[in-house]
Amino acid sequence: MTTEAAGARNVDGQTVDSVSLASASPDQPQPFRELGLKDDEYDRIREILGRRPTDAELAMYSVMWSEHCSYKSSKVHLRYFGETTTEAMRSSMLAGIGENAGVVDIGDGWAVTFKVESHNHPSYVEPYQGAATGVGGIVRDIMAMGARPVAVMDQLRFGAADAPDTRRVLDGVVRGVGGYGNSLGLPNIGGETVFDPCYAGNPLVNALCVGALRTEDLHLAFASGAGNKIILFGARTGLDGIGGVSVLASETFGGDEGEGPGRKKLPSVQVGDPFMEKVLIECCLELYAAGLVIGIQDLGGAGLSCATSELAAAGDGGMSIELDKVALRAENMTPAEILSSESQERMCAVVAPENVEKFMAVCRKWEVLATVIGEVTDGDRLEITWHGETVVDVPPRTVAHEGPVYERPVERPDTQDRLNADTTAHLPRPATGEELRATLLELLGSPHLCSRAFITEQYDRYVRGNTVLAEHADGGVIRIDERTGRGIAIATDASGRYTKLDPYTGAQLALAEAYRNVAVTGATPIAVTNCLNFGSPEDPAVMWQFSQAVRGLADGCVTLGIPVTGGNVSFYNQTGTTAIHPTPVVGVLGVLDDVARRIPTGLGVEPGETLMLLGDTRDEFDGSIWAQVTADHLGGMPPTVDLDREKLLSEVLISASRDGLVSAAHDVSEGGLIQTVVEAALAGETGCRLILPEDVDPFAFLFSESTGRVLVAVPRTEESRFRAMCEARGLPAERIGVVDDGSDAVEVQGQFTVSLDELRSTSEGVLPRLFG
Repeated sequence: MTTEAAGARNVDGQTVDSVSLASASPDQPQPFRELGLKDDEYDRIREILGRRPTDAELAMYSVMWSEHCSYKSSKVHLRYFGETTTEAMRSSMLAGIGENAGVVDIGDGWAVTFKVESHNHPSYVEPYQGAATGVGGIVRDIMAMGARPVAVMDQLRFGAADAPDTRRVLDGVVRGVGGYGNSLGLPNIGGETVFDPCYAGNPLVNALCVGALRTEDLHLAFASGAGNKIILFGARTGLDGIGGVSVLASETFGGDEGEGPGRKKLPSVQVGDPFMEKVLIECCLELYAAGLVIGIQDLGGAGLSCATSELAAAGDGGMSIELDKVALRAENMTPAEILSSESQERMCAVVAPENVEKFMAVCRKWEVLATVIGEVTDGDRLEITWHGETVVDVPPRTVAHEGPVYERPVERPDTQDRLNADTTAHLPRPATGEELRATLLELLGSPHLCSRAFITEQYDRYVRGNTVLAEHADGGVIRIDERTGRGIAIATDASGRYTKLDPYTGAQLALAEAYRNVAVTGATPIAVTNCLNFGSPEDPAVMWQFSQAVRGLADGCVTLGIPVTGGNVSFYNQTGTTAIHPTPVVGVLGVLDDVARRIPTGLGVEPGETLMLLGDTRDEFDGSIWAQVTADHLGGMPPTVDLDREKLLSEVLISASRDGLVSAAHDVSEGGLIQTVVEAALAGETGCRLILPEDVDPFAFLFSESTGRVLVAVPRTEESRFRAMCEARGLPAERIGVVDDGSDAVEVQGQFTVSLDELRSTSEGVLPRLFG
């Protein structure tokens, strides 16, 4: 089907007349428009091929040139990551941007691969499957690097906690995340759950997976060596997920999806089978160990269209595929549907002919369906046949890597100055001890700062036995090597509110907090991944937010000296003209040479610990949780970010961990110091007494969200050594209280006292009342 006439079928098999686009009405129905392609994009496809594309080719180009797959609106800005990454920053990277996931060397022959990706729109349309397949997809990205997945995390954002549809979305998403991850036997070691009206109709479901491998076991996605076979293995291919990346993930919701709710887009949501994925993981690991795989690619967004074109484009030849060899689970599927299907739990491998039978034997052992569907060729074309008839004949790079690149208009919104001028200075502040106590309980009892145990208890945090820190921890810690105790820490953070006020600073604040959350575990931060969630790229104001956030994150990584190893961009997170807050999620990976020296969060590890505050407190409340909860206010400028201070703080914490100078540590962030103290006290189930420094405003000292601060508990015997270390390094360290052994309250001397029971019941009762 390579002639002009033969190509004149759309994906529905209907005949298309040969009217030229130049004379076609913009409103005239065109099959390529239904697939998300613009008129000029279709023109370019015809120019590349020198003819009208077949229906199968049109399907491939439409999914691979979608916003979700091609990064056509973000690519010009994302290049800044590469331009700013130095050789020193790259020194530990084994694989970076452009691969399925970033890989870094962590020493002793071990490497770690990690990545975070979005599954936002599917999780609104069908929350359970949307979230579950988001987890499944990111796990396969990690598998495709040759690694064993060892843990997952999630970043979740929903509409207002009391909004009518939030219960449906949250319930399905949390069950989906837990159901898939728990079934795989992967511990969920941390994350974040945020409520804000801007995410109503556009929840953010960002899933992270981390995997471990020996450095020599690294695998990449490429198809080389003429005659090598292409094997599709895993689940059968069905109709689920068709149009997921080109239509569902690459357009805004129109506002009527809540009817039913969003059911008209349901076919675009994949259906997952975690038990199939569990055996697929073990099958892949045995294939790797036996040396039977040359190149490998998971099938996620864009399915076979992505796997075949990317493998061929990254190799040194062409590829021939017999599409009728693909094992199907639906009848009468067309070639276009088979190529576009996003059915889950599938992988595509390149295997030498002499190893095919060994490969198949391993698959049979694990009861994984495997089929040879093609081979690497000497040419430079991707050719796909259907029962002997050619349905695709394209240069693979034009599909996988040479899609359109747009320089979208970028314009700072007219409303930005007004937003920044609307500070919190006019808001009434609590002044008395009773008012401070009431404010603490109001914030702690809000959906914004309350306990997330109702959600996290649905996840298995300790399966596999290598989780070292997860519950009540700023960063999750996993043991990688049982022999040496070598391990890793991971943290993810974001603040849409701060980024709305200043996208450049907001991205750096997310980076700083994730970096700090890794450091408080005693780990050395070494690498970054990200998931950039924004509104429509066709809005110049959104592109301004995006470009500023990218530059902020890249510049921040240069200052900290750690590289961005990969990531994901999710655009079109808006309903009609209402976009979400710009939400760049940042994940930071750190390394511990021995997880036995990790620093916990809870107080009371040692008798009579001294409480010390590291860093400087300023009067910074714009964008704060206090402003949100007490006044429903968003305006002003976010807190100051000082990345050099964050580096210093990290160095002090790492040294303190190695020398045993700190028994507990907790990052100060949302809700301020008092929220940090309460969380640490509840985690350790022990009370404490705070003594405020002289000449400070109690409200600012307790509730400010100034960054670059950490609360540490120091054993009495080590206080002078720890103080001397901080002084020698120039890090402000102030004694602010003591842990009261056997106490059952948090006391702020001269201001108020509140019992642990009241704090616990206030915090833990919120989400069960709303969603239980």
